[in-house]
Amino acid sequence: MKFCPKCGGIMIPAVVDGKKVLRCRVCGFVLEPNDEKSRSIYRVQSRLKKGPRDKIIIIEKNQRIEVLPKAKITCPKCGNSEAYYWEVQTRSADEPATRFFKCTKCGYIWREYQ
Repeated sequence: MKFCPKCGGIMIPAVVDGKKVLRCRVCGFVLEPNDEKSRSIYRVQSRLKKGPRDKIIIIEKNQRIEVLPKAKITCPKCGNSEAYYWEVQTRSADEPATRFFKCTKCGYIWREYQ
């Protein structure tokens, strides 16, 4: 791996005017390898190809993705019986953690001290 003498960025293999060179990704500085061994070391061996089995996942802005565990507890605001939960150590280490809940229906967040 080579680094740019001007800015310290990583030099990547590129083809400029039909010549294999190393180009800085940050400032664009171009360096020609001086011997055949250097040219063969700094070349792209293979390219990544997408197959028909590869899927693209699209997440829209309005889409909510919740990865927190769920608990059976009644929401004090809407009465829903399911909520996401997580724990945070809000007080000193010798006291129990505070458990937070978020209603799966209305999104109301409340806490429970243990």
